[in-house]
Amino acid sequence: MPPPSAKLPNRDSVTTIRDDGSHRYLHPADTRGRFTRARRLSGYALIVIYFILPWIPIGGHPAVFLDVAARRFHLFGHTLALQDLWLLFFLITGLAFSLFVVTALFGRVWCGWTCPQTVFLEHVYRRIEHFIEGDAVARRRLDAAPWDMSKALRRVAKHTLYIIVSALIANLFLAYFVSIPRLWQMIASAPGEHIGAFLFVLIFAGILYFNFAWFREQLCIIICPYGRLQSALIDDNSLVIGYDTARGEPRGKPGAQDAGDCIDCNRCVNVCPTGIDIRQGLQMECIGCSACIDACDDVMTRLKRPRGLIRYDSLNGFAGKATSILRPRVFVYFALLCIGAGAALYAFSTVKPATIGITRMTGAPYYMDADTIRNQYNVRLVNKQNTPLTITLSPALANLPDGIRIDGLDAPVHLASGDETVRVLIVRIPKKQYNGSFRVPIVATDAGKSFHISRAAEFIGPDPEFMKMTTGQ
Repeated sequence: MPPPSAKLPNRDSVTTIRDDGSHRYLHPADTRGRFTRARRLSGYALIVIYFILPWIPIGGHPAVFLDVAARRFHLFGHTLALQDLWLLFFLITGLAFSLFVVTALFGRVWCGWTCPQTVFLEHVYRRIEHFIEGDAVARRRLDAAPWDMSKALRRVAKHTLYIIVSALIANLFLAYFVSIPRLWQMIASAPGEHIGAFLFVLIFAGILYFNFAWFREQLCIIICPYGRLQSALIDDNSLVIGYDTARGEPRGKPGAQDAGDCIDCNRCVNVCPTGIDIRQGLQMECIGCSACIDACDDVMTRLKRPRGLIRYDSLNGFAGKATSILRPRVFVYFALLCIGAGAALYAFSTVKPATIGITRMTGAPYYMDADTIRNQYNVRLVNKQNTPLTITLSPALANLPDGIRIDGLDAPVHLASGDETVRVLIVRIPKKQYNGSFRVPIVATDAGKSFHISRAAEFIGPDPEFMKMTTGQ
């Protein structure tokens, strides 16, 4: 049964907020079972992935390295320059549509199994709390106990570990942007030498500490919009966690006549990390963590009754109806995902290892002397790949006016990894051959001709009719 001071869950108010608006600190009881084991293994695997990605070198850079200073983004051996940042739109929308599909099929499995908030809270911070202060009963007893040396030492030890872990997570997050070697240099230096990075880690660690030490489930209930989107993404055929009312009701003690399988032990309530009663139906606060399933299955096993009173099923399944997996919303979400994936594949296939940009030099748009008209350009070349690159620039002379002269493209351009340079391009044409503006295609290729990039310089001059009038030709 819940402790006397606990607020009984209901569908009209949030259990973690008292009547006066203050936060009621939850102490969910521990569970054991197949889902708890699987969720803990997956959570630790995700934490390990988060910590090792900055350490794994692929193509000379960390597996994930968002090098903002150099405007390079290295993702598992692929390098994107700042000019390619628009490609992240496809990555973000692809993740969003994937989440739509997963939610339509499996409900809030993301929240309970893979969300960083749940992973770090359940598998790191609450493990620390359990290690220092004991199980849920011991923690509630400690909360109610007067302050003494034992309580103070436990609280200091717990929050000290919280601060250390928060700082560790924040520093590793910074490593995704500066690399591990650079991070070590910053740590070994005085804070004032890298004040921006120092403040970032300090503020981010503070936010993490506040969130995981106190705010906790309120982030899911109050701030995160995904729980509110759930009602629009799922339907009666989506897989959710629910209570089998037909089997469990009416509730009663073991052996009571005409009672259902639920003995009203409130074990499912005591283990819930958001403080809800799953027997009251599907609720926005439910994060799909499956703790109530393992708790109820354990009680059913002890009573020698079938497991599954609380289980993964669809609302139709709980109502005794057939569950339809293939349905219109799943097809729509999947179609959007496929369209986005196709567009992303095409977009990524167009990414070249180098970029070329041609801009007109500042000053007059064109220059004239007695015989020629001249345009001047800056050709900017960027090597986006992780190895040195030699680029050859050449004009495509086909269909260009006779007598045109192009200077500045004679020597190959050697660029180190991530380097960029600017070459001056000068295009001249005899006045007699000029009949109006035209485009001068410039082709960039590497030594092995593995890529072919073409850009055009717009050649402009005075109006041809005006030239004839002023020159008398």
